Amino acid sequence: MQPVEMYSSPLCGFCHAAKRLLDSKGVDYSLINVLAEPGRKSEMMDRANGRHTVPQIFIGETHVGGYDDLAALERQGKLDALLAG
Repeated sequence: MQPVEMYSSPLCGFCHAAKRLLDSKGVDYSLINVLAEPGRKSEMMDRANGRHTVPQIFIGETHVGGYDDLAALERQGKLDALLAG
């Protein structure tokens, strides 16, 4: 399984929704809290081509985007293949 990283904030509803989706699939992921570690926000923006909202989700080297993008991959049946690598 590909490593999954999510830049998030504890106050973000979309972050919680992304976590629920990943949890429902039994996916282990690393959380990077941009409120607790504000220096990581610029890292996130660099990796996410300037996107500045959370969540920003990465599966392996692939930038998925936010929750809507993650949910769209799941609806299209493409998320499992991306997770598997």
